[in-house]
Amino acid sequence: KFTLDWAEDKDNQDVHFTFPFSFRELNVLKEKKFSLVGLVHHFFTETKEAGICITESTSVDVLLTNLIRGKLLPSARLWITTRPAAANQIPADCVDRVTEVRGFTDPQKEEYFRRRFREEEQASRIISHIKTSRSLHIMCHIPVFCWITATVLEKVLKSREGGELPKTLTQMYIHHLVVQAKVKTVKYDGGAATDPHWSPESREMMESLGKLAFEELQKGNLIFYEPDLTECGIDLRIFREESGLYQDKVFCFIHLSLQEFLAALHVHQTFIKSGINLLEEQQQPSWWLNIWRDKPTLHLLHQRAVDEALKSPNGHLDLFLRFFLGLSLPANQSLLRGLLTQTGSSSQTNQETVQYIKKKLSESLSAERSINLFHCLNELNDGSLVEEIQQSLRSGRLSTEELSPAQWSALVFILLSSEEDLKEFDLKKYSASEEALLKLLPVVKASNKALYVKHQSGFHCWFFFRLSSCGLSERSCGALSSVLSSQSSSLTHLDLSNNQLQDSGVKLLSSGLESPHCKLEALSLSGCLVSEEGCASLVSAVSSKSSHLRELDLSYNHPGASGVEKLFAAVEDPQCSLETLRENTWQIRKNHHENHISQ
Repeated sequence: KFTLDWAEDKDNQDVHFTFPFSFRELNVLKEKKFSLVGLVHHFFTETKEAGICITESTSVDVLLTNLIRGKLLPSARLWITTRPAAANQIPADCVDRVTEVRGFTDPQKEEYFRRRFREEEQASRIISHIKTSRSLHIMCHIPVFCWITATVLEKVLKSREGGELPKTLTQMYIHHLVVQAKVKTVKYDGGAATDPHWSPESREMMESLGKLAFEELQKGNLIFYEPDLTECGIDLRIFREESGLYQDKVFCFIHLSLQEFLAALHVHQTFIKSGINLLEEQQQPSWWLNIWRDKPTLHLLHQRAVDEALKSPNGHLDLFLRFFLGLSLPANQSLLRGLLTQTGSSSQTNQETVQYIKKKLSESLSAERSINLFHCLNELNDGSLVEEIQQSLRSGRLSTEELSPAQWSALVFILLSSEEDLKEFDLKKYSASEEALLKLLPVVKASNKALYVKHQSGFHCWFFFRLSSCGLSERSCGALSSVLSSQSSSLTHLDLSNNQLQDSGVKLLSSGLESPHCKLEALSLSGCLVSEEGCASLVSAVSSKSSHLRELDLSYNHPGASGVEKLFAAVEDPQCSLETLRENTWQIRKNHHENHISQ
């Protein structure tokens, strides 16, 4: 859209040239060396006449690093699209703006399936089924996953065998693989619909396809050349052909998740057939495995997969891990009979893996890593930790219990997976402290309103009331500032009264208020030890063009004469969004004053 608007003279007219590069194609060239002009010429042959003179050759990654850091073409604008985990590797001081592409909203997911299935009863049944599995419902924000889901569920519902509808991600992709195998048999091989799904030829092809998927996933490659495929004996029609920026044909899986699934299937099959752990850096020869008494177990392979996924700096093994663990269930293996000539795993093995994941959850993991491990438990059909927290929530015991790190992670997972919109985040349900607030930040980011107050021994949430002694400090302000400046945050009301935030904490909050993504409309800082210095930060924030703040409570602070004057001027400024300001014994509203007697 950016490029289209630019080309049609509708927007972005201060940009002279636009060069779109694909990281999938750049990754293929990472072993080669180019000058900046050489790289541009490689993809855009028309630019050879431009006479650009940045000619020193270096590796592609060095070129990209210098472009990102502004050492090359410092006046250029660089727009990078990638997954959040990979984007986090770019230094924050190199990023001026973040755009979040969020995929389908919940109403759009439903709209997709109702358009895909015109029969009302069938559409409603499919939508209802997807909503019963939060992992499937969450994944449906990806349009191509909606297509996969629709294709699979339509086939399952029409099949004579019937059977249970897939509930997990692994089951969905297994069914998708079986559907595509049948399509290949009938459409490309000239077989009949009654023929077996898997022939010796198709099993061999799947082995080659899985090998390619795994090895290229390990390298970070998402596109492949024709020779790579033909050498593996792979039918090119399996792949989508990309119209690259240059003449060579390149191929990719229809979606990265399909590559991750096939890679997981390959690692699982290889271990079951030969005992070889492909996740080990140094492989043992098969003859060694045959004579060694203590062969590696599937449980140890699961552990290695969990560890490798947790070590990944960009989360590129997260879905791989979910698929890999899901494939260990006998019920899922039975869906692939004919392809899997041998089965493995046992209930004991899977239980050992569950315990290992729970052990990892007790460690200090990021919210993203913890949430993915809960998805892994879901693939293993274990919901014990989640059910434990849900029972505590239902009984009301949670607010008085001391939660372990794993239980806090479970609570975050439950709240983020809830079908209910988090329009109000009520902390009175939870045993809370400043540490707890920091653990629940992912939930705060997803909620529209959060009021933090304290009464007796725990946090409570009260509307229209301001209670004292929240126990928050400057540390909380830094975390909340990141929430306010997040593009995905919908916080509109925040009550932080009677906390020792001081000027240092208010400065941190103010940086979040100045963000163009901040949607906060009402903020209470009553009794937070704010002085003239903190007021100056707030005035700067509310005076910014992007500010939405309409109400500010600064009663029972010490702004000083200068601070009061600046605040008064901000309210009276027609360009300022601030409409109501409370300070000790008085209240100011735009264009008129209201005096109040302090109680």
